[in-house]
Amino acid sequence: MPGITFTARSIPDAAAAPAECAILPIFSDAALAPVARALDKAGGGAIESALALGDFSGKRGETLWLPGSGRSKRVLLLGCGEAAGFDRKAMRNICSKLAHALQDTKAKDALFYASACKLKAADGEWFLSYLARQLTTVGYRYTTTLSKPKTAMALRKFTVETGGKPSNSAAKAALKRGTITGSGVNEARFLADLPGNICTPAYLASHARKLARSLDKLSVQVLEEKKMRELGMGALLSVSAGSRQPAKLIVMQYKGAKATQKPCVLVGKGITFDTGGISLKPGAKMDEMKYDMGGAASVFGTLKAVAELQLPMNVIGIVPAAENMPDGLATKPGDVVTSMAGKTIEILNTDAEGRLVLCDALTYAARFKPEVVIDIATLTGACIVALGSHASGLFANDDDLADALLSAGTESHDRAWRLPLWKEYQKQLNSPFADMANIGGAGAGSVTAACFLAHFTEEYTWAHLDVAGSAWNSSPKGATGRPVPLLMQYLLSRLESRK
Repeated sequence: MPGITFTARSIPDAAAAPAECAILPIFSDAALAPVARALDKAGGGAIESALALGDFSGKRGETLWLPGSGRSKRVLLLGCGEAAGFDRKAMRNICSKLAHALQDTKAKDALFYASACKLKAADGEWFLSYLARQLTTVGYRYTTTLSKPKTAMALRKFTVETGGKPSNSAAKAALKRGTITGSGVNEARFLADLPGNICTPAYLASHARKLARSLDKLSVQVLEEKKMRELGMGALLSVSAGSRQPAKLIVMQYKGAKATQKPCVLVGKGITFDTGGISLKPGAKMDEMKYDMGGAASVFGTLKAVAELQLPMNVIGIVPAAENMPDGLATKPGDVVTSMAGKTIEILNTDAEGRLVLCDALTYAARFKPEVVIDIATLTGACIVALGSHASGLFANDDDLADALLSAGTESHDRAWRLPLWKEYQKQLNSPFADMANIGGAGAGSVTAACFLAHFTEEYTWAHLDVAGSAWNSSPKGATGRPVPLLMQYLLSRLESRK
């Protein structure tokens, strides 16, 4: 899928600057910026006329297309609302409106006059990064299994004029961060949108190897079921027992810093299709269970973005990939399995399989002596009941890590909400036949799932993101690519804090 090339440069004369589309931000309560006055003059006063006639008022998110002005073939007026209220919420709003307006135009290049927004340097960098991310993700199209896919977005080049605030170099860096983060989001969406008969555990393993061949400093190791048995991963293997698709444990290592620097480890649940196993799910919406590898997809998207940005840090992605099917060899409710950690688990419900693949992957993660471990999983329907689709559920055994992830979610507008991980919930996992059960009964389903995982993360600093509500939408159906923006912002903030 072709992408958009972003750049920033100085424009001494707006009327003389060639563009298929000139984009002018305009406030509802402020005089026209110098660049807008220059284009208005070159266009015979069309902008002032539109304002005088009331065709355009500058209300936040309002757009109006005008004929060409100067050397611009078309002009797009973009309402920013009141100048005093132009905060990050307002910026997000106009980024979304602009992205969708450009999606429908035939213009192949656009020139955005950011100087008209009169931004402070820090806000300007944030704004441009978010805008590049938004434009990159709005251009995503699923095409793999369509004979007549939707028409691709025409826009191929997007130039920003900043007026020196931020500087052109800072603007270019911000645009690059946003573009690559958006590309990581699209990578996650692509993998999650694929049907389960294509995106199998073997496909994910092959795709990881493909990424490693194309990206510097990224290497891949894939553990097969034989090796998993040798390691004692009885919990993970209990999930794939009923499938003809063998499980894969995919380990992606990005080495951007010295080997002595402890890595951040991301663990993504990779259930490529989830029938529920013997505890079969209802038929309605079961097709959406191809999205049960949304956590794994976000790890792929994040590692891709980290490698493309060449971040000076070590990041490891671990994806336990399996299919959960109701075969004659499938695990049965009441079966007891032994995890890699040596802890026994009574499987009361085979549809609580995500925590079974994760617990062995989390145990495996300890061998990398991580600085932090974050797992991402479409784990519980209970999290959707609690938070809907706006926020991912966050659990952590460390307050500093939880605060950093919450802050990254706010900064990237890919938000999370912290839920408790109290010992009082642990008793719901008690079993008379094993060290623990894999479900905690009625009540607090997302909490008891996290409490289950906590048994396998005692050796390191850990957080769990339950993205069951945020990783995909049911209407219109499609993956969101979350929480790639949150994870990228968290990693970037870690780097910033080391300076």
